[in-house]
Parts: sequence; structure tokens; C-alpha cells
Amino acid sequence: MLKKVFTIAAITLLLLAWPLTGNAFAQSPAAATAPPAADTGDTAFMLISSALVLLMTPGLAFFYGGFVRSRNVLNTLMMSFVLMAIVGVTWILWGYSLAFAPGNAIIGGLQWLGLSGVGLETTNYLQGSEPKEVVSYAATIPHQAYMIYQAMFAIITPALISGALAERMSFRAYSLFVLLWSTFVYSPLAHMVWAKGGFLGLYGGLGALDFAGGTVVHISSGVSALVAAIVLGPRRTHPDRLSPPHNVPFILLGAGLLWFGWFGFNAGSALSVSSGTSGDLVTNIATTAFVATNTAAAAAALMWLILEATLRGKPTAVGAATGAVAGLVGITPAAGFVTPLAAILIGFITSFVCFYAVSYKHKLQIDDALDTYPVHGVGGTVGAILTAVFATTQVNGGGKDGVLRGNFGELGVELAAILVAYAIAAIGTFIILKVIDATVGLRVKEEAEVQGLDINEHGEEGYNSEFGGDRPIMSGDN
Repeated sequence: MLKKVFTIAAITLLLLAWPLTGNAFAQSPAAATAPPAADTGDTAFMLISSALVLLMTPGLAFFYGGFVRSRNVLNTLMMSFVLMAIVGVTWILWGYSLAFAPGNAIIGGLQWLGLSGVGLETTNYLQGSEPKEVVSYAATIPHQAYMIYQAMFAIITPALISGALAERMSFRAYSLFVLLWSTFVYSPLAHMVWAKGGFLGLYGGLGALDFAGGTVVHISSGVSALVAAIVLGPRRTHPDRLSPPHNVPFILLGAGLLWFGWFGFNAGSALSVSSGTSGDLVTNIATTAFVATNTAAAAAALMWLILEATLRGKPTAVGAATGAVAGLVGITPAAGFVTPLAAILIGFITSFVCFYAVSYKHKLQIDDALDTYPVHGVGGTVGAILTAVFATTQVNGGGKDGVLRGNFGELGVELAAILVAYAIAAIGTFIILKVIDATVGLRVKEEAEVQGLDINEHGEEGYNSEFGGDRPIMSGDN
């Protein structure tokens, strides 16, 4: 079995070379003069933002872990936690280069493998590629600070997919899946949207607005989660014998950590705390994104509670947490482009649509165990569309006006970016899962699923006192 794993790893490394063109192995040109020093305030802000985004991954672990049965809690926590280990290494070795190095419109080159040429320089590391006026991603911080900030996005994005796979996928298969997915799905999509010369982005591409990851993070993970749930098949207890969340305080704790970390996710995407101008107006994109993030999350949580109280009689803690996360997802692509009042509307609308998407998913009987697609896929899609509606250059002169400002064409651009993200995520995920299923297999054995993945996949339990309680040994009754 190990031989198969090593064979797949070797094939993966060989396949990394397929999309490269022209300047793939070119080194960064030597600077004729000393580069500008990094701004200490911006650098501190970005390092703190990086830490906040990393905190979101254990926050997601608690959020997801509270939903599953107690005999699977450690496995669910580990499906998020392990991403900090896997992508924390692969991003340095090849992920960052594939995502952000100058290459072609689809994917980056290999010149930054192992962070070769990625140091503490602040500018000129993108010289020699089109468009010529773009010579750095963030001119006031070290290149490595930008790299590690993007690493945190690459870590949490595949972790989101684990919500659809809970309680039935083997940990070995999952680990291999996220390794391949982060390489062949996330890196190309990140390059197309955020990298210089990317097909969809603002640096010489189609011009889609995605401030902090509506397409790159949420649509890609949500669509991949839906495809994975279909390919993997339902849990043995779905849909007739589903269990309620085993630890609602975990869910609230996780949602709170996600909300807190999301300020680094969105406000950090400004890449600076400095103020600027847009026409006659003074702007500060980090502040704008911070305010929009909190506002949309609050509005979305409120909307979800109102819907529950009106339609189901009682507002729930799980509903408040889910609504807040939906609002955070919805505002992500728009955070640096919209006003606070627009953020309220984005939060309300996203929460409303996600609420009904969760209900509709149950009617379809697709076992997306923790509603990853209805919240992240649908929420990211709604957020991207609403970005095209509410965006204004009065908030961010580096962006574009949306539909309400007379730019109806922006809606077409965003829809095109959404379709590309859907296609890449769906096709890439399907192929990766089929390859893994044909080699190491996807699911645990039936007995292991009944007994619980904690003891079978990790040899330990989250709650030792519950041995024989929530976790039946060989019975299929639960």
C-alpha cells in the first residue's frame, strides 16, 4: 500500500511541470539599487493578520467537531488540523510558486520552488512579466510576509471541504486528497484570480472582483464538497437515523473563533493599514473591510435567527452560528469594495438564501454532512454576485463600480468567474477522488464507521468515558 502512495506522489511531482511556459525557471533580476525598506506598521499588520487567519483553521475544527457524533469528534478535528501540517510544507515547496509566480494565465511557474528567490524584498520581484506596471504584490511588506499570509488561505480552504466528508472517509485518503486538491485545484484558481497575469483577476486578466476569496476559497471548497459528498456516498445512517450535534458549545466556540479570525482574512487582504485616496475621497481599505466583515456577520446571524423564530418557533444557537458564518462567507469577496449599508444587505441576503439552501439540500438527500455547499458554495456564489451589484470606487479606487453605479458589465464578469471556479473545482475534485478510490480507496470499512473513526483511524477517543455509549462496537443500530 505504501508503494502505491509513493507512486502517486511521484506522478504528482512529475505532473507539476505540465502548464509551464517561457520564463518558468527564470530567476528574479538583480536589483541595481537597494530595495525600499519594508514599512514596519504594514508588516506588523500582515503578520498579525496571518496569525488570525491561521486561527480560523482550529476554529473551523471546533465548529465542525461540534456537529458530529462524539465517537468521530477527534477525526473531524484532525481533518482541519492536519491541513496546517500538509499545506504548511507543500506551500513552501511548490504551492506558492504555482499560485503566485509569473507563469501563464492559468498557473504560475516553478521559479519560486522551495521559496527560491522569495526573500525579504518588497518590490521588483515581478519584473519582466506582463503587465509591466505590476512589480510586486504588496510594495510595503517583505515578499515572505505576503507569501505566509497567502499560505493561511491555502491551509483553511481544503479544510472547509472536510465538512462534507465527515464520519466516513478514511484519514489516509483524505490526507492524499487535500495534498492533490491544494496543488491541482487551489493553486491554479488562486493564480487565475489573484496573481499577476491571471486569467480572471485585476492584474491583466478579466477583471473579476474577489477581495478575499469568494471564488478562490468558498466557491471552490463548496463545489468540491458537493462533488465529494456525491462521489463518496452517504453515511450508513443517512437520512433515516441522523444524530443531533453532540456539542453545541463547540459549534459556538468555533463560530466565534472564525468570526474573530475573519478580520485577518478580510481586513488583511488590504495588505496595508495606510490610507489612500479615490478621487477627492480619503480611503482606508483595511478599515472598510474590517467594518464590512463585522456588519455582514451580525446581519446574517440576525436574519437566520429571525427566520428560525418565524418558521420554526425557536431561534437556536446552531442557527446563530451558522448564520454568522454564512454572512462572513458572503461578505468575503465584497469586503474591500462596499459600504457598511451594503454589507448589511449582503449579510441579510446571503443568510436568507443559505437558510433555504440548507433546507433544499435535505430534500435532495445528498449527504453533505455539515452543509458545506449550502453555506460556502451558495454563500460564496451569492457574495460574488452581490459584489458586482454593490461595489463602488468611492470605497476602493483600485476596484470597479458595480451595477448600482451603472456598470452592468461587471455582473457578466463575475458570473464568468463563478462559472470558471465551478468548473475547475467540480472537474478537478471528481478526477482526484476517482484516482484515490482506484488506488488506496476512499471510505473506511463498515465496521469502522459504526464503531467510530476516532478509535479506528487514530487509536484514541475524544471522550474516554463514553466507550460503549455513543460508540457501539459492532451494531448497526446507531
